[in-house]
Amino acid sequence: MKLGTPLSATATKALLLGSGELGKELAIALQRLGVEVIAADRYAAAPAMQVAHRSHVLDMTDAEAVKKLVAQEQPNCIIPELEAIATDALAEIEDSGLCTVVPNAQAVQLTMNREGIRLVAAKHLQVPTSHYAFADTFAQLNDAVSQNIGYPCLVKPTMSSSGKGQSKVDTPAQLQTAWDYAKASGRVDTGKVIVESIINFDFEITLLTVRALGSNGEVKTYFCAPIGHRQEAGDYRESWQPQAMIPDVLASAQTIARKITDTLGGLGVFGVELFVKGEQVWFSEVSPRPHDTGMVTLVTQQQNQFELHARALLGLPVDTRLRRRGASVPILSPAAIRNPVYHGLDKALAVPDSEIRLFGKPQAYVNRRMGVALATADTVDEARIKAAFAANLITIKPD
Repeated sequence: MKLGTPLSATATKALLLGSGELGKELAIALQRLGVEVIAADRYAAAPAMQVAHRSHVLDMTDAEAVKKLVAQEQPNCIIPELEAIATDALAEIEDSGLCTVVPNAQAVQLTMNREGIRLVAAKHLQVPTSHYAFADTFAQLNDAVSQNIGYPCLVKPTMSSSGKGQSKVDTPAQLQTAWDYAKASGRVDTGKVIVESIINFDFEITLLTVRALGSNGEVKTYFCAPIGHRQEAGDYRESWQPQAMIPDVLASAQTIARKITDTLGGLGVFGVELFVKGEQVWFSEVSPRPHDTGMVTLVTQQQNQFELHARALLGLPVDTRLRRRGASVPILSPAAIRNPVYHGLDKALAVPDSEIRLFGKPQAYVNRRMGVALATADTVDEARIKAAFAANLITIKPD
């Protein structure tokens, strides 16, 4: 394994497609290993652009624009961070041998669209999932709910993230609104929505699953301690690590995560989301990259999820050990604000064993994640209280 010098002819270059808060932390982790980082996104001054060696603004759903950027920068690897990407272009680039797509183009294509990964999980791997159906029209959605799924249910775009376009539907009268919202709010309108039955789970987890090279050069699977999280409207509102689990149930969760990630292949971190009730575990979704709920690992693990992703994709050793119990709570904007100003950082950082990460996003809107409060403690419950307290001390206002 060898790495070159950034900004030289020997540079090892990584192109980030998507430059949000996850991309920012990944850029930092890559740069600490001597990688030259190029950040791309649909808008200027995105978080990762603020720390990358170079940046580009482009429509990442435009296949020709993506291929032109790759030809210009000639990266060693492409790391997708979000769903709105021309995945067919990534497959073409990978097939040509120009560079590596992390974890691979097929995994990106499958996981960027809920239809692809759900069919792989439920039909091919036959792992437990909620009851679901896909609908091309409102009439199909109505039939699926009334004849099979039932109420209450969840209606989602097949391509979205952070809860965008997702609705909980309790009655037939709400279904049309949910359909319209899903069609309008996805990252890309694929023409379909997914409707799922609601599982009455005890808790939900993100199981960060790492595919990395072992000492013998073969791919091995490593697991981080399970991360518990709480969501509202499909977006996470707090996460904590570790989530207490019965050993046999954790083993079942790891078996499902291993099946999913072995099928996807490649190297790197996968955020596998699972529901748990009693001794039953259901697969929900998977992201082929670090996960928003995994921000907590910035203060809990020997190597956080971004360091693990960087090391794995470069073929370097990884260490998933937990160092301390901790929690994360996102800092949300109360309104749409251009170039927001943050107040209360001094008070928040006075909370013992706390950390604050402000993402530096140039535009806020209602409930957009603009930062995260992190805290560690002797118990998860104490860490959750401290993180929530610190987050609430930060206020976001216009200049």
